[in-house]
Amino acid sequence: MNPILAAAGVEALSDCKVIDVSSFLAGPFCSTQLAEFGADVIKLELPGVGDPLRKFGSVTECGDTLPWLSECRNKKLAALDLRKPEGAELFKKLISDADILVENFQPGTLEKWGLGWEVLNAVNPRLIMVRISGYGQTGPYRDRPGFGRIGNAFGGLSFLAGYPDRPPVTPGSATIPDYMAGLYGALGALLAMKAREKTGRGQVVDIGLYEPIFRILDELAPSYQLNGYVRHRMGPGTVNVVPHSHYPTKDERWIAIACTSDKIFSRLAEAMGVPEFAGEGKWGAICQREAERAIIDDYVGAWTSRFTRDEVLALCEKFQVPCGPVYSIDEIFDDPQYKARDNIAYVKDERIGELAIPNVVPRLTDTPGRVKWLGPAKQAHADHVYRGRLGLDDAEIARLTAAGVL
Repeated sequence: MNPILAAAGVEALSDCKVIDVSSFLAGPFCSTQLAEFGADVIKLELPGVGDPLRKFGSVTECGDTLPWLSECRNKKLAALDLRKPEGAELFKKLISDADILVENFQPGTLEKWGLGWEVLNAVNPRLIMVRISGYGQTGPYRDRPGFGRIGNAFGGLSFLAGYPDRPPVTPGSATIPDYMAGLYGALGALLAMKAREKTGRGQVVDIGLYEPIFRILDELAPSYQLNGYVRHRMGPGTVNVVPHSHYPTKDERWIAIACTSDKIFSRLAEAMGVPEFAGEGKWGAICQREAERAIIDDYVGAWTSRFTRDEVLALCEKFQVPCGPVYSIDEIFDDPQYKARDNIAYVKDERIGELAIPNVVPRLTDTPGRVKWLGPAKQAHADHVYRGRLGLDDAEIARLTAAGVL
């Protein structure tokens, strides 16, 4: 780490102003990543009601949920009703010097309130607007509502999750599309900021929840286009590579083994004590292993079942076979790699005490991101927004609050 930058507390996005009017996970996760690296993020909630994420997930003693506390970290909170004319005008004032706006309403909602892209772009031509919705701002499905589960299904991932003789299952989490869309939203915002350095103009970053899911489905699209191949559910297996799955161990745990090449399989064969199966042997080539996938997976599973998970890990490490434990969350908390990398942040909060949350990613050596505070209480930074950014006095704040604007 550069000691000068570190000592000065330099943050990569300290000069970036973000307005977040999104809810639930996709939009908030987008702006959270920017906030982790120093962006000044103001999150606006509906007066009185607050963001729905406050009630989504496990509710804590402070009244807000764990997803809210974790995913709205580092943001400054105030309330503003964009639907009211005076609220819309105050919103435009906030937008006038903002760099990025994040929203995930259904397409047409901001336009209905007189706050669409054309209006906001006229207020601030340098504004970058991140718009996340179920299906994006265009196309025949643009008006359909969408959540993460729908993104998984429509994007093609749910169809692949589970076993071939059973219905599709949730691929790990229904919120994967929300987090993926948030990632792409943050990336898009940073790309648009870089482009703005050249053009002087802002632009719209438009993401449908299903699109990041479709983007990460490796060879599915070209394989179908070239060969008409439709991949189906394979349980824990993976097409084109064998053995490449989850295998049981003697202590009733599971281990992931990845043989992505003939060379790696030869190492596994040595670890299993059957080097003759590799090379010129019966399973030396991927085409041979593909033809006997079930037999090989059973063979490897029988081998791993003779040992504890730690013993299999040690054998695979000795022979340089990629493998890893299939962890539950309690095991993650005990793992020395997670501890060495500080992957779990313990953040103190006056409302709930100390809370463990996933730490910042990615890791920057000179200007690292950090978690300054958890998702705040309603109106936690109202003075900063109303007086500091909007220049309102006490009388005006009282009047607008009584009118339900603030």
